[in-house]
Amino acid sequence: MYAAVVLVVFACLTDTIHADHHQPCHPPNMTGVMTVITMKGEIKAVGAFTYDSMGKKLRFRSNDSHPTNTSVGLDLLMFFEQGVFYEIDSKNQTCEKKKLDMDLNPLDIPDDAKFHSTITAGSRSIEGEGLKVNIWTGSIPNMKGYYSVSVTMGCLPVSVLYFSESAPMLFSNMEVDLEIKDPDLLLVPSFCLGQPLEESPEGTVNSFIHEFM
Repeated sequence: MYAAVVLVVFACLTDTIHADHHQPCHPPNMTGVMTVITMKGEIKAVGAFTYDSMGKKLRFRSNDSHPTNTSVGLDLLMFFEQGVFYEIDSKNQTCEKKKLDMDLNPLDIPDDAKFHSTITAGSRSIEGEGLKVNIWTGSIPNMKGYYSVSVTMGCLPVSVLYFSESAPMLFSNMEVDLEIKDPDLLLVPSFCLGQPLEESPEGTVNSFIHEFM
């Protein structure tokens, strides 16, 4: 995992030739496993995700699906286009509906992202021992930081590194399938229907990444 961080950082610091013809791609529907780790090597969460690319809907469940001693327990249903999300507690049949203050989506490339470079992780000279990825970068004004997204040639997100003053974090994906295996996971649970939008305390910022801070 540390090697992945070094790879992305190296890509961001390396001089590259920028190609104006590159346009950000958008990934297909996906099911997989996401790991969230700090730059200090602390695992914040490991969990299963389901992503609807067209609707920009994400369900992420940690602990119950992939328990780790250091991970936070989260069940999040994100509606990025609608600007709201749900924190779900299926065990107690409760949930909280909140406004998204920032639309940081670790499974998509922002439309205003800048193409940075194409690199090969592993070996370019040995067949089957390398993975070619495109690096896209951009700024995060609200966090006084920036991001670096790595995607395969088929636009599958491998990782995204968020740099900020408070808590730089790496989101990486594995065991990805190009399908939504359980569409019901992207529906608001019946016990959440009609839930009012909660008021956030002053100074609170709601986003997917802030759930792990």
